[in-house]
Amino acid sequence: MNKLISLAILAGGIVLVVFGVAATESFSSDISRFFTGSPTDKAIWLLIGGIVAIIIGLAGLLRGQTK
Repeated sequence: MNKLISLAILAGGIVLVVFGVAATESFSSDISRFFTGSPTDKAIWLLIGGIVAIIIGLAGLLRGQTK
């Protein structure tokens, strides 16, 4: 059961990273980057959330293998 939850978290993290990359390439992110030098907050939070979820999912899968 724990492996299934870890896989779901990992898959969710991958989806968030994909959406984050797409958000960084959007028109609003280009406008934000022009004025502030960085993409929109939404894009940044999607990428951070995705990376954290991927790390948690991988840690859950690797922890389950050592038993």
